[in-house]
Amino acid sequence: MASNPAARPEGRLAILLPGLGAVATTLIAGVELARRGLGKPIGSLTQMGTIRLGKRTEGRTVRIDELVGLASLDDVVFGAWDIVNEDAWQVAKRSNVLPAEQLAPLEEMLKGIKPKKGIFDPEAVRRIDANHVIEAKSHRARIEQVRKDIRDFMKDLGASRAVMVHITSTETYRPAGDAVSSLEKLEEAIEKNDPLLNPALLYAYAAIMEGVPFANGTPNQAVETPALQELARKQNVPIAGRDLKTGQTLMKTIIAPGLKARLLGVNGWFSTNILGNRDGEVLDDPSAFRAKEVTKTSVLDTILQPEVYPDLYGKISHKVSIHYYPPRGDEKEGWDNIDIFGWLGLPMQIKVNFLCRDSILAAPLMLDIALFMDLAQRMKWRGMQEWLSFYFKSPMAAEGLQPEHDLFIQLTKLKNTLRVIAGEEPIHHTGLDYYADDLPLGR
Repeated sequence: MASNPAARPEGRLAILLPGLGAVATTLIAGVELARRGLGKPIGSLTQMGTIRLGKRTEGRTVRIDELVGLASLDDVVFGAWDIVNEDAWQVAKRSNVLPAEQLAPLEEMLKGIKPKKGIFDPEAVRRIDANHVIEAKSHRARIEQVRKDIRDFMKDLGASRAVMVHITSTETYRPAGDAVSSLEKLEEAIEKNDPLLNPALLYAYAAIMEGVPFANGTPNQAVETPALQELARKQNVPIAGRDLKTGQTLMKTIIAPGLKARLLGVNGWFSTNILGNRDGEVLDDPSAFRAKEVTKTSVLDTILQPEVYPDLYGKISHKVSIHYYPPRGDEKEGWDNIDIFGWLGLPMQIKVNFLCRDSILAAPLMLDIALFMDLAQRMKWRGMQEWLSFYFKSPMAAEGLQPEHDLFIQLTKLKNTLRVIAGEEPIHHTGLDYYADDLPLGR
């Protein structure tokens, strides 16, 4: 472990972003506005969150960024790849997420962030006119180009450390199967240019080989595969993923634990979304939507545990759909109809209309993930970082275990991990020592 996890690290941290789209430019612009004092990083645990230490009676609550050593926003720099040749200013203007008055002071800075050529597979992403593509014809050559790009970014940005957060468009659902079942088979598949090895997986392989922590903010196949988990352990690199938990799934991980806590039954959960940005256009392809559907529909089963509560959740009808509607732009709208039942099986309904901003919700998650992954690397942790499940729709878990989707359990796990890093006791909230003298266990 690091000698002093509470010490702020020295040197610049490069956040490397495959995918310079609306989410990435909103992150970059938001970080710059925050360090200029022109905006607040709302939604970010690392920047605004607090954590209680010890018993409630001790009154010890500190900011998370004071408890453990996290990179300062002043030391964060950015690099990116994209298959479309636009700089960050062009993307931010086109995406229309931030208002003109917020973007205006950042024009020169954003114009200076130009993406390197990206990995492109027309079978993986079908609805983007790619014009900025790595010319290499083999998987190995593409990987080597990205590895060179990482080294160039480190040099050009003056960074001493890096983290890669993958945020490209959703790829078509084409599981590579046996090719990613082990590192040995993956190496063979790379040499054979297996067409099922998708761009996200190649970026992840390149990052891990360069010793750069990798987090997958998309539903695309990458570090959840046994092959890349094996590689990450071998290279002593932290990995996390997948698919950022933002709009509708965020609501499910808030509402479903509450229904289960009160043992209210669920007959059906109908979810539909309308989205008009580039991600919405890509997801209009049924094969791309399938990849998103997998991460969105797994949430309820693991939270509600129908095998444990068959009378309450054993016959749920769960439907998810996404519709591309250009006038909506980045302002995604999620509708949920939840058919529930209570005492004596009598029916009730919950209806949710969440008019959210996809990039506004995702940007703080990306910042937190990057800073926490950098912390994990400095702690010399390797492999999957389950403590960061809080941020993902489809979090990873150790082999043989179900992932935890309950947002509140995830947050408890994250904060207890930070307490342990700082040498503090985890908090378990029993409170028994306040009313059971012979059981001094509560905090």
